[in-house]
Amino acid sequence: MQRSPATPPTIARLIEAFHRLPGIGPKSAQRLAYHVLRAPRREAESLADALLEVKDRTVFCGVCQNIADADPCALCADPERESAVCVVEEPLDVAAIERTGAHRGRYHVLHGAISPMDGVGPDDLKVRELLQRLSDGAIDEVILATNPNLEGDATAGYLSRVISAMGVRVSRIAHGLPVGGDLEFADERTLRAAMAHRVEVDEPPAAAGE
Repeated sequence: MQRSPATPPTIARLIEAFHRLPGIGPKSAQRLAYHVLRAPRREAESLADALLEVKDRTVFCGVCQNIADADPCALCADPERESAVCVVEEPLDVAAIERTGAHRGRYHVLHGAISPMDGVGPDDLKVRELLQRLSDGAIDEVILATNPNLEGDATAGYLSRVISAMGVRVSRIAHGLPVGGDLEFADERTLRAAMAHRVEVDEPPAAAGE
């Protein structure tokens, strides 16, 4: 990112720091930097404190490998959670599934997906930790919730084979058409996935008087 001679080095350094964040382009980085510059000192100090705190206090849960401020994390320490484990790629995926309220079990974060093109294999992920969790037989189901792309499908396929061989039930979240979507706007890959993961329709209840 080229710096303008009119930009003081201190501001340029802050702009560059923001620009290194994912999803932040040059213009957004500049707006953030000048916002911090114009903001009250206490706001800048609060931001700095939050950044340092997340680095100093955040740990990885020794059970599920999710980010947390305690080990084990709150979800793993909750005795009310069900035994089924939902396997996801990244910590943000845990938050997304928790918002739905559809899963009351536990989680396991792989921190990535298998990608031979990028040189990422099972040994580079938290797969060994997952298999260790399954070895005592306390988990009755593993739900594979990896992303519906080539890397996610490869990861799910690998885990399905390995986990099934251990005698543990394995399921994969369905993917296809979004709720409320129109067929005419769906791409071919999405339609193929929707057809491949179709489910049987329950017989509707008989109308009154029939």
